[in-house]
Amino acid sequence: MAWYEATLLMIGGLLALMFFGMPVAIAFLAINIVGVVIFMGGMIGIDQLVANATTSVTSFALVPVPLFLIMGELLFHTGLAIRVFDALDKCFGGIKGRLSYLTVGGGTIFATLSGSSMANTAMLGTTLMPDMIKRGYKPHMIMGPILATGGLAMIIPPSSLAVLLGSLARIDVGALLIAGLVPGLVLALMFLATIRIQIALDPDAAPGYAAERASVSEIVQALAVDVLPMGIVVFAVVGLILLGWATPTESAAFGALSVVVLAACYRTLSWEAVVRSLTGTLKVSAMMLMIIVGSTTFSQILAFSGASSGLIAFATSFELNAYVVLAIMFLVLLLLGMFMDQLSIMMLTLPIFMPLVALYGFDQIWFGVVMLLALELSLATPPFGLLLFVMVGVSPAGTTIGQVARAALPYIACTLLLVVLLALFPQMALWLPGLIRS
Repeated sequence: MAWYEATLLMIGGLLALMFFGMPVAIAFLAINIVGVVIFMGGMIGIDQLVANATTSVTSFALVPVPLFLIMGELLFHTGLAIRVFDALDKCFGGIKGRLSYLTVGGGTIFATLSGSSMANTAMLGTTLMPDMIKRGYKPHMIMGPILATGGLAMIIPPSSLAVLLGSLARIDVGALLIAGLVPGLVLALMFLATIRIQIALDPDAAPGYAAERASVSEIVQALAVDVLPMGIVVFAVVGLILLGWATPTESAAFGALSVVVLAACYRTLSWEAVVRSLTGTLKVSAMMLMIIVGSTTFSQILAFSGASSGLIAFATSFELNAYVVLAIMFLVLLLLGMFMDQLSIMMLTLPIFMPLVALYGFDQIWFGVVMLLALELSLATPPFGLLLFVMVGVSPAGTTIGQVARAALPYIACTLLLVVLLALFPQMALWLPGLIRS
């Protein structure tokens, strides 16, 4: 079978099954069975599929994923995240648009603690949106910052998706996690600037109101009691990797342990919170592992059938500039993000993209950060961006996907600008990983 026929069968068949509503994990499994029967010799291929599936989910590199997830769940269910927001709220006083600024500031801190974009968005929406509506904020000043800041958890460590990307693409997971820190903070500053510009253009978008101004001593006490201790979690996850004292797996374990200790110290650690956190972690982890089982074998069948090598040869036959190829890959990720979840996109594209990255001489860690930014953008692209649905779910009745998507447009522009800056100044992403190597 020619490579283009194999590509059409495997990729086209997978997309068709998803289009008709089949769950992602089942769609991968079904198309894999068809592939191994055709390309790998029937039952012998089925036996190989089972062996490969076992190997794919017993990788030690995947251990940080459930640990990062349980960190975020515990922070949410024990109320530690809310304490951070209450403390930061005292710092903003009565400035115009204070709740929008608080969304970005608090959401960025929570992103460094949780590792989950969906948890970040849901927590920001349920915590801040009711008060913003009551204060008369216009919808785009409410939904835009929440949606944008929610996606930061995908880039700023600890990022569960970064761990998966590093594991699947054979990229240094620790370096990739750290590489997202500077671009993530730069993006947060861009979001703050966007809010300031929107308020300047439309002062009524975020009405000012008299807020009780906390004294300096109250602010210092709130920061010392409710924010500063969270630095222990950040140090456990990011600091230990930067100092070279722990691997990503070990730092994830220390991070989860530090959240448990902090919750116990604050006397908010209850059996109910633990059970809810474990249940949420189990659901997400099981979904991820099922997709990994199917998609890892999918990548191997693509390679075995000649589809991967054929696609790569076809892509390089046009002799395009390296950055044109990068732009095409970025566009493909955005288009797929309109219809698929991020994990499935990675599984579908990495077997084709990573050889191209090596061929055109891109740094793998730098490309990993660019890919994470593309996946973050795809979370906010209609019609099926996951964060759009989360935002609609926590918004007042009658809110539409279109309204949420329009509110996100200025922040999508910020992310696109950051990608351009990364292309011009790759050291934004590579400086910290370079420190680790040195």
